[in-house]
Amino acid sequence: MILKTARFEFSLFGINTYVVYDPETLECAIIDPGMMGIEEENAMRGFIARENLKVIHLINTHLHIDHAVGDIFVSRTYSVPLEAHQADLPLMDRIRQQAEMFGIKERVNVCEVEKLLKEGDTIAIGRGKLEVMHVPGHSPGSIVLYNREDGVLYAGDVLFAGSVGRTDLLGGSHSQLIRGIKEKLMTLPDNTTVYPGHGPSTTISREKTSNPFLTLG
Repeated sequence: MILKTARFEFSLFGINTYVVYDPETLECAIIDPGMMGIEEENAMRGFIARENLKVIHLINTHLHIDHAVGDIFVSRTYSVPLEAHQADLPLMDRIRQQAEMFGIKERVNVCEVEKLLKEGDTIAIGRGKLEVMHVPGHSPGSIVLYNREDGVLYAGDVLFAGSVGRTDLLGGSHSQLIRGIKEKLMTLPDNTTVYPGHGPSTTISREKTSNPFLTLG
């Protein structure tokens, strides 16, 4: 394995936040920072310090509040720009409205997206890299990040163990999501490990054969 993965489960949303890092160069990316409150911020800060990591990327797989609530903390603490897909920018514009729905408006600050990601982009992390795939349907700008060398996929809320992302939110499309999963994710090697935005990890093989949203119809 070139890159290592550390998983944190944060906040009332049960969001999986991932730190993906090269143990030789110590460069890392923080994906979907869901920390909310000083204890969770300190957990992330402590891990980065203990491992002596250098944060060079802050990435949102999409801009729903559970994946973006910790953006401003990471961006300010480590002086890194936020990276996300352009099609989700309207969601960031409404981030305070999203926060108000959950009663946490006072704990959320808008973090400007400074680097736009698109299909086919490559994100370098030390000796490794993540390939950007645009898989809309959960949100217009949902992306997944594929580490081809290590056989790992960071799936955001596109694909879960035994399920897929909900599509009843603004900009969602069930048919678009299922089509994207089948065309882009189910064609990856069967032994690819999938790290979703919520819940346990899975594999492409397992989802291909047992995920009811993909095996029925």
